[in-house]
Amino acid sequence: MTLIVLVVTTLCFRLLGKVFGVTRFAEWRVSAAHGLAVMLVLTASAHFVPSNVTFMPNHADMVAMVPPFVPFPAAMVYLTGVLELAGAVGLLLSATRRAAGICLAVLFVLILPANVYAALTEVTFAGEPATPLWQRVPEQIVYIGVALWAAGIVADPATTIRLRRRVRNT
Repeated sequence: MTLIVLVVTTLCFRLLGKVFGVTRFAEWRVSAAHGLAVMLVLTASAHFVPSNVTFMPNHADMVAMVPPFVPFPAAMVYLTGVLELAGAVGLLLSATRRAAGICLAVLFVLILPANVYAALTEVTFAGEPATPLWQRVPEQIVYIGVALWAAGIVADPATTIRLRRRVRNT
């Protein structure tokens, strides 16, 4: 679901730039940063949902996915939710996008053990099973890649192609 949100919102933002002339979304990188921000607001919301809410993942579901070696699991769930929200805001602002993307990539690496633990111990989210590892690990790699690309750390594919053409033509 989160990957779908990332892809669809990124495409919507880019469509706003390409078709409707919204200059903010004239580049794929910025559209992806905004798409990732929307995805993060969605995922972060589950960190704060009361346990009696059962139609979506809630705080108790998130605590259940924290591996036993992590201290203060409830506090860690709140902390990661706050960090996701801060990262989302950081992605929206061009002045903070680079730092936010780098910090989010690190966060995505740090929370991967919780996703692995949830899959291996069959933690449920709103009664649904956790995302299987064969799907979750590649998704996490995509999120890391998008965060680094939005930060300008990973080269823009279109720019790389243009540079290769220039080198060949010289």
